[in-house]
Order: sequence, then C-alpha cells, then structure tokens
Amino acid sequence: MKISSADFIISNSDVAKCPNNPFPEYAFIGRSNVGKSSLINALMSRKSLAKTSGRPGKTQLINHFLINKNWFLVDLPGYGYARTSKSTKKTFQKFITNYFKQRTQLVSAFVLVDCRHEPQKIDLAFMEWLATNSVPFFIIFTKADKLTPNTLPKHIENYKNKMLEFWEEMPPYFITSSSSKQGCDEVLTHIDQLNQEFYKNIK
Repeated sequence: MKISSADFIISNSDVAKCPNNPFPEYAFIGRSNVGKSSLINALMSRKSLAKTSGRPGKTQLINHFLINKNWFLVDLPGYGYARTSKSTKKTFQKFITNYFKQRTQLVSAFVLVDCRHEPQKIDLAFMEWLATNSVPFFIIFTKADKLTPNTLPKHIENYKNKMLEFWEEMPPYFITSSSSKQGCDEVLTHIDQLNQEFYKNIK
C-alpha cells in the first residue's frame, strides 16, 4: 500500500466523539515504552505524524489519523509505564475499554510488543482481554533492529512458546523496526487486504 495522505483528524477521550465516518479503522496500542509513535511515523513515512517523546506515556488520548482518505489509523494511549497518577491511569483504562467495546468501525487492533524482552504479564493479560471481548488483533514485534540476526528468532520463538501455554495457536504477528522500516510494508499490505475485504462486504 502506498501512503498518499496521512492527516490528523481529532484527539479525544470520549468514544462518542470519535469520527462518524464509516471508514475502517485499526487501533495501535502497547506498553508505553514500546516505540508505538516511532512505528506509526515509519509506517506513514512521516517524521512527526505521531508525537514521539523521550518520556514514555506521551499519548494520552484517542488519536484519529485519516489515511489515504479511506481508513483510520487510531493511536491509543500506552499502558503499564506511563508516569501518571492512578486516577489518570483508571481514566485511560476506561476510555480504552469503551473504545474497544463500542467502536463498530474497528476492524482490528495491533498490539505492539518490544521483541527484546521476555513476555510481559501486562501484554499477555491485555491480549487475553481482547480475545475474551471478541476483538480481532495482531501482534507487532517492535525494535527488531536492536537484536542481532541470531538472537531475534530465539526471542520470537520464546514468545511463541509462552503464548502457546495459554493459546491454542500463536496469533498472527509481524516483526518490525521503525529505524530500518523492516516489516512496515508487510503491515501495510495486510491492512490493505483487510480494507479490500471491508469495502467488498459493505457493497
């Protein structure tokens, strides 16, 4: 998929105020230090579409970006490390939960996971919550360039083995790097295929 346009539309914490357009949308979410904003910018071939920061937890609202005038990329607040008060974290959790439960335009979530680390309980619990609530999702392993070519497959295999302790099969996944753009074409191609299916079904 070629990105011809990527425009910021709105930020808010109320699902009811999200865009009314019937366009398909894809939500990107992960722990606060997973490199989500950098990956979004790499996918869109933009330097600062999503705001990056040295301080994890910068994203604190539901951010809608209209891509190619026919689908939305949704940047959701990270979880797990944001330097915010407990009450603010509860607010995040509430509107994230409402988004996934109420947003009928959502086609799929992309759960970002730092491939350098062992499987984290918070990631595993969140993916279990998505499955329990019938929210389709894919895993995006980030920061692949931070591991050696020999180490990366071992880390992915370890993650698979941990997932298979609880899941019948490993959810579909992509291996990416925002700096080298590894895996970006694969993610966009998959979204393009989902878009084609979406528009075919509404005709």
